[in-house]
Amino acid sequence: MQNGMNQFNTQQSPNMAPKMNHGGHEMFDMHEILAGFINVLDQYQLFDQHIQDQELKDILHHQYAFITDIYNIAVEAFSTGKDPSHVSQPYQMNQSNDVIYGLTPSQPKKPNQSVNEVNEQGISGHMLGLIKSTGSLLAMSAGEITNPVVRRVIGDSVPNFIEMSYEIFLYQNKKRYYQVPQLSQQDMNQMLQSYAPAQKGQTH
Repeated sequence: MQNGMNQFNTQQSPNMAPKMNHGGHEMFDMHEILAGFINVLDQYQLFDQHIQDQELKDILHHQYAFITDIYNIAVEAFSTGKDPSHVSQPYQMNQSNDVIYGLTPSQPKKPNQSVNEVNEQGISGHMLGLIKSTGSLLAMSAGEITNPVVRRVIGDSVPNFIEMSYEIFLYQNKKRYYQVPQLSQQDMNQMLQSYAPAQKGQTH
């Protein structure tokens, strides 16, 4: 709720207790969201024991603590229908925003033959997939959550999951696990100039 929940209309529906101010669709969505948070946290615990790189371990621990707090906030808001006792702060990553462009030769990827082959490249890829899919679920669900407090809690969590995803991407890119090709300058310039601003005016 770092985006300023008080700026939005969070007035509850009249003649209804806040804890009962939930639609049926919302109940199922919130159960899916809360179970999803637990799933991420459980899988992070499994990943932790296979990580050798201290940098990735630090990222995992930082994100684990942050997601645990988001989970507790969401549970409180959902079960009471009221403002939670505290709100989450914007997620602060430790990676720089520098992206390495271009491709370097690497071995083709293939499935592991045993758990002994699990490494940081695979684990960070699993982490990225989990955080991206959870952020997508939050974004899709927020627009149909009827309780205004719960909707704001879930909606305000989306930017944090974007930031956590980006942090993992930057780690992968720095290690050359996630390589970023670019178009030629000529092709890029052509695509950058492919759209022009619309004229402002009213529809007729």
